[in-house]
Parts: sequence; structure tokens; C-alpha cells
Amino acid sequence: MRVARLAWTQLRRDLAAGEVRIMLAALVLAVLAVTAVGLVTDRAGRALAIEANRLLGGDAVLRADAPIGDAVREAADAAGLRRTETVELDSMIRAGDEPRLGELRALADGFPLRGAFRIADARGGAERDAGGVPAPGTVWMSRAGADTLDAHVGDEIGIGSLRLRLAALVTQEPDASIDYFNVAPKVFLNLADLPATGLVQEGSRIRYRLVVAGEIAAVERFAAEARAGLERGQRLETIQDARPEVRSALDRAGRFLGLAALVSVVLAAVAVAMAARRHSERHLSGAAVMRCLGATQRTLVGIHVGELLLLGLIAGTVGVVLAFALQWAVAGWIASALQLSLPPAGWLPVLQGYGVGLVVLMAFGAPPVLALRRVPALRVLRRDLDPVEPGALLVAAAGLGGLGALLWWKAGSAELAGAMLVGIVATLAVLALLAWGLVVLLRRLRTRLRGSLRYGLANVSRRAGTSIAQISALGLGLMALLLLTFVRTDLLDRWQMALAENAPNRFIINVQPDQLDGVRGFMDEQRIDPPVLFPMVRARLLAHNGEAVGGGQYADSDPRTRRRAEREFNLSTAEALRDDNKVTAGTFWEGAPASPEFSVEEGFAESLGWRIGDRVAFDIAGQRLEAPITSLRSVEWESFRPNFFVLASPGALDGYPASYITAVSVPPERTRFTADLVERYPNLSVIDVDAVLAQVRNTADQVSVVVQAVFWFSLGAGVLVLLAAVSASQDERLLEGGVMRVLGGSRRQLRLAQASEFAAIGLLSGLVAAIAASVLSGVVASQVFDLPWTPNWRLAAAGGGLGMLMTLLAGLVATRRVLDAPPSVTLRELQG
Repeated sequence: MRVARLAWTQLRRDLAAGEVRIMLAALVLAVLAVTAVGLVTDRAGRALAIEANRLLGGDAVLRADAPIGDAVREAADAAGLRRTETVELDSMIRAGDEPRLGELRALADGFPLRGAFRIADARGGAERDAGGVPAPGTVWMSRAGADTLDAHVGDEIGIGSLRLRLAALVTQEPDASIDYFNVAPKVFLNLADLPATGLVQEGSRIRYRLVVAGEIAAVERFAAEARAGLERGQRLETIQDARPEVRSALDRAGRFLGLAALVSVVLAAVAVAMAARRHSERHLSGAAVMRCLGATQRTLVGIHVGELLLLGLIAGTVGVVLAFALQWAVAGWIASALQLSLPPAGWLPVLQGYGVGLVVLMAFGAPPVLALRRVPALRVLRRDLDPVEPGALLVAAAGLGGLGALLWWKAGSAELAGAMLVGIVATLAVLALLAWGLVVLLRRLRTRLRGSLRYGLANVSRRAGTSIAQISALGLGLMALLLLTFVRTDLLDRWQMALAENAPNRFIINVQPDQLDGVRGFMDEQRIDPPVLFPMVRARLLAHNGEAVGGGQYADSDPRTRRRAEREFNLSTAEALRDDNKVTAGTFWEGAPASPEFSVEEGFAESLGWRIGDRVAFDIAGQRLEAPITSLRSVEWESFRPNFFVLASPGALDGYPASYITAVSVPPERTRFTADLVERYPNLSVIDVDAVLAQVRNTADQVSVVVQAVFWFSLGAGVLVLLAAVSASQDERLLEGGVMRVLGGSRRQLRLAQASEFAAIGLLSGLVAAIAASVLSGVVASQVFDLPWTPNWRLAAAGGGLGMLMTLLAGLVATRRVLDAPPSVTLRELQG
């Protein structure tokens, strides 16, 4: 307790005297940056997850081919979840005199629990959010279905024994992006009208859905319980089962938010390291006096480490409080931009803020503090005697290990944390080596320089240790900020390219071989770009390396993998790969190989345990097709073009029954496109994916808003942290500046000298930071974000120049006191 009281007394004295104010400011900024970014990303991530669930109509959906038992409903009620139901079946629909097979969706009140239907009162009319589900006695119809049946709002639609009035056209629906290969016109009716249709009969093929929504933790508990009790014909879906392009956008956004949090941790370490170094140096003389007065090593360690802990708790609390206030403003802006409410953040970012603050404080502040116990009493008279504490290296190593664990924790990804750690270590090594080279070079050149430039550059070489430490710290901080900038730019560019306005919005399937020329001619009449028609052969997986394959072999895998092993595949063929397919392993064929070969999408192959050289057999209309896997591919699902998990080599599918599929971009004014094409070729199925594109674009736009908001917030916090880091190492410059003022140096001479020193430090820091960020962004983009990467040296040069300018301005602002304050005051403060 006595040592604790002494630590508290010393902290109060240091705060009153200004000794630890820079340290406190750096810690507050570090905790503020980490906590605020964590709170914003946590809330934004929760909001995106909830908003993305509108693609399901809820947070989780239980699908079944038989009525769902009461046990599942009771489990949802026990978890405090809201629930509703839908029933789906295929039936003949009559609009006018011509019946056509359609897909019926009977909706209970309350559907959807997330999102809303977008409806219009006429073709091309103004869209609006529907307030619920169709009223009893009315139906809604998909826009594409109305085009196919040539139906208009107000017409009577015959469904079974009922005739219902068409009240609206659906332009966007929940669940659209889960499975858009629904080839029949969609009709939505009230669940209360379904019994009167007479369609629910023994043996009817009916699909039942139970939709739930609520708190994330409650949904997760319900999902785990429901999956454990799944019966035959049942499956549970969450947003993880959405279309690949939706999952990709959400996954990359989550990784970017993790990267922003990592940058905050790195910047916090930089700021605290610089401030702790200054704090420890300013206590060397005091420790020497205490040694002269009989203080033991244990007492010195207890006082100074205790002061650090108290300082960390105070700074952590202040930083967390400020972070809460700041994130409310930022979250309010994000909520306004996204047009949705953000859920409250959890407590994990607060714990991370305290953890980061204390860990980096002990990692970079404790080693020099431990060295204070070995301060020789003679240092009272000789300032050149600085202690070295061998045990401090172990403390620093433990602290750095803790920092690595924090990086892993904040990243949520071993690959991202590993890439950051390797990048940090490599960048620090290069920065230290180049800084040492700069010091050696300036020592040789300074005799040839004159005036303020000589004095400023001499400061860099004269304070070799300080210069190397400052260049390393500033370069590391700038590298982190530039990395965030590069990845954010690549991410946004990729989304804009993938979701271009001319992306295909109509899929046309079931084109027969004798209709290929006719379909191409129809597209030419409609002035639509000539389509690429891909053959599609239905096949079922038979064997893998000679062993029969069934869903039972993947009983312990996720449900999607089991379905892949059991369902039919769409095989296709290609002579060459498009730009949205890249070979990641093996060799893609050139021309037509002598024997059949397969190329498989890499994620699909990984889920089923397939590798290069494995032999896979399919059953195609009773015939066996077996071939080796010779290549794996990555597929850009965001392209919205026809893509296949399995491609066969040219000629391998000859002789098998095949239909063709294509995707085209139809201008909005071509409202008769679907009706005219189906009238000419009644067997074709035209799938309108405008609703899917609209939802995916909307999701990507919302993700982009979050990414940009977090980016600018992190950038602002990083600039403040770097300012604190620069300010924390200015004592020697202030002292020398005071001496120069006493000896008659002018303000202009001092300013030029300081500018030359900071320009040299900033130039080297910015240059190395830009190169390191470019290389590391390539690794992170390709290995973590699965993005194609090409070095952007123009952006790197601009970033390096901006880094030099930031360092120069921060240094001049931090040392302005030496010009404003009387030299006697500056010298007395620093020597007292």
C-alpha cells in the first residue's frame, strides 16, 4: 500500500508538472482510436448482418418438404424470437385464357420479418415499400411473371378454385438472392386464401418455411438447436447460405473492418512507444536521486510500474468515454446514410480498448521503467550514464507477444493477423536499416553543407538512436494508414466493376440446340449485344476415386456440402476461360484433349475434398462420364454471368442431352422483351434478376458506406496518434532550440533547420512506408480478400509524399514552442 500511495503521489505530481501529459494524451488517443473504431465497426457490422438478412426475410429460415412440427415453433418462442411462415408450391396460373405453370407463395401476416417487398401499381410505375402481405382476395405477381403472362394490375388471376384480383407488381422481394433460378412466374397471396384454392391435397409437392428474427445471440442459439434436430427433408438457412456474390461482399467488408481495427492497434503501439520513451528518459534523474536517498530497486520498480498502471487505467477510462461519445456521432451519420437503425454495440470493443492500452503500455513503457532500478547514483552528476536492464528484453518480448495476440484477436482471421505481423516486422527491419544508412550518409555529407540545412541534417546524424527510433515509428504508422487506403481503394473499385450498371439482368435457360441461331437473331432484332450461349448438361455425382459418393459420407460437414454431394450438377464446357475465372492450381486445357478432363471451382473442390489428379465420375442420363481433375479455378461470382462449379474439356459432353443458358443485359425500356421471346420460343424460361441485382447493389452500396466511414474515421484517428508520436520526442530539439536562441539564432534559421530535419525524416519514412504498404496490400488483397492486385505506384508516390508532408507539419507544430516561448523558460523547464 505504501508503494501504491507513492505511485499515486508521483503520478499526481507528474500530471501537475506536465511530465506525463504527452504520455497521457498518447494513451488516450490510442485507446480512443481502438475503442471508437471497434465500437463503430461492431455496430456497423451488426447492422449489415441484420440488413443483409432481408435477403432471407428474417434472420434464419427453416425449410421443409412436410409440415413443420410445433417443437420448432416452441423453441423459437422460448428464445424470444419473432416468427412467421410461408408455404410454396407449383400450380397452374390462369391470366386470361392461357394457363401457365407458376410458383405460388402463400404469406402469413408479419412476413417479411426483415426487409420489405417493393411493389408498383403498374408496369414502369413508381415503386414503394409494401406495408405487409397481399390482402385476402388479392394477389401480387412478379414483374417478370406479369410480362410473361401479359397480365395487368386489376386483372383476375385464376389459382385453383379461386379467382383473385391482381393488386400490385413485385419489383423486389425478400429471398430473391438466395435462389433466383425460379423459372416460373411468381404469384404471392395471403396464406388465409390458400385452403380455398383446393391445391393442398394429399401428395401435393408443398414447401414449408418457418422464418424467425430477433437478437443475434438468441438466433444463434435457436439455429444451433434447430440444426441439431433437423429431420429428413429439412434444412436451416442463414445469410451464410446466400448467393456467393452477397456472401463475398459481406465477408470482405468484415475483413476490412478487422483491418481497420488492426491499423488502430498498430498506431496505438507507435504512439505509446514514442511517449513512453520520453516519459522514462525524463525520470532517469529522479530515480538517481531516489537511489542516493536509499530507495531499493524493488521500491523504484513498484513506484514506476504502479504509476504506469494507474496512468493506463485513467487514460483507458477517458479514452473509452470519449470513444462512446464520438462513435454515437459517427454511427448516427452511418445510420442516416444507410437509412437504417444501428443496433447498440457490445462490450467487447471496450475490453479491447483497455486491453490494447495496457498491453502496449507495458510492452513499450515497462522495459525502460525496469531499467530505472539500475540507475547509478552517479547519474546525478553525469547525465551520460544510462542504465540497461537485461530483464527488460524479456518483458518487451512478452509484451510484443501480447500485441501479436491482440492483432489476432482484433483481426478475426489468422491470415490477416499473420500478414500484418510479418509486414510490421519486415517494415521495421527495413526502416531501421535505412535509417541507420541515412545517419551514416548524413555524417559524411554534413561538412559539405552550410547554414540551417547543415544544422538540421546534423541533428539527424547526431541523435542516431532517436532518429532511427523516430523514423521506424513514423514509417510504421504511415505504412498502416497507407495499407488501409490501398485496400479500401481496391475493394471499392472491385465492387464498382463487378456491379456495373450493364451487368446481365436476364438469364435465359432451356435453349435447345436447334434454337441457337434463332435466339441470336432475336437478340439482334432487340439491339442487344450478341449473347454467349453455354451448354448445360444435368449430371449426378457417382464416384470419387472409384468410391461411390453419397450424402452420408459428409454427415459431419455443413448442410451445403451434403446437398452438393446429393443434388444434380450442371456441367458445361469451355475451350478457354473468361476473365472472371482464374486457374489457381493445375493446368487448364488448350484445345480439345485426347481424353476428357475436368476443371473445378476451388471452394467447391475443397468442400468435397477433391484435389488435382482425383478422378470423378458422373451419371448423365444413365451414362457414366469419368475423368481426372486437371485444374482448379477461382470464380468471380459477382460478375453475374453464367458460371459453373465443374467444367468439362471440349468434346467431353458431345452426344449427351444438353440445353443452353445465357445471360444478357436488357434495357429497362424493353418491357416486352420477356413476353416476345417466350411467345416466339414457348419452351424458354427467362429469369428476371433485376430484383437480385438491385438487392446485391443495395447491399454493396451499404457495405461501401460503412467501409468508407470507418476508413475516414480510422484515418483521422491515425493522424492524431501520429501527431502525439511526433510530439512525444521533442525534448532534445526544444533544448537545442533554446540554446540556439540564447546564442543569437533567428526564428527563420531555427525554422529552416527544423524543417530540413523533419523533411529528411519524413521523406525516408514516407518512401519506405509507401513501398511497404504497396507490397503488403498486394499480399493482403490476394491472400486475404481474394482480390486481383496490380501495384498502384502513382498512389504509392502520392501516399509517400503525403506522409512526408504530414511528418513535416506535425514536427513544425510540435516544436513551435521553441520559437514562441522565451529561451530561459524552455531551458528551465527541460533542465529542471
